[in-house]
Amino acid sequence: MRPRGINIPPVEPERIDAVVAALSRFDRLVEVGIGRQPGVAAALAAAGKHVVATDVHRRDVPGDVRFVRDDVTDPDPSVYAGADAVYALNCPPELHRPALDVARRVDAAFLFTTLGGDPPAVDATPTTLPGETLYRAR
Repeated sequence: MRPRGINIPPVEPERIDAVVAALSRFDRLVEVGIGRQPGVAAALAAAGKHVVATDVHRRDVPGDVRFVRDDVTDPDPSVYAGADAVYALNCPPELHRPALDVARRVDAAFLFTTLGGDPPAVDATPTTLPGETLYRAR
């Protein structure tokens, strides 16, 4: 769940392209906390990737993206089974550890961006992208 009162910036097209390029080496992906910004999931699905989007609230997603209501702090493991990567965009620090835990349980990579001013709450390697830093948890 995202903290109340935090303004999450929209994802600009060039940032979407950069994140999609970085994630496109994975075939099966799960996005944690898609919210109202389905751009990356939609672009990955359009590129032929199998994408599942999750959120604690019901969200509208593009037709090629499967939506599952799930809470990463109490996850349904079947949602993540078979994923090559679990990723989260604008991920608040309190969700870094739960998302990493679920990714580890299914032997998937965990990649994420932060809210901007927050450092990663898990050990992670940063990759600088245009307008964004993408972290890969270790």
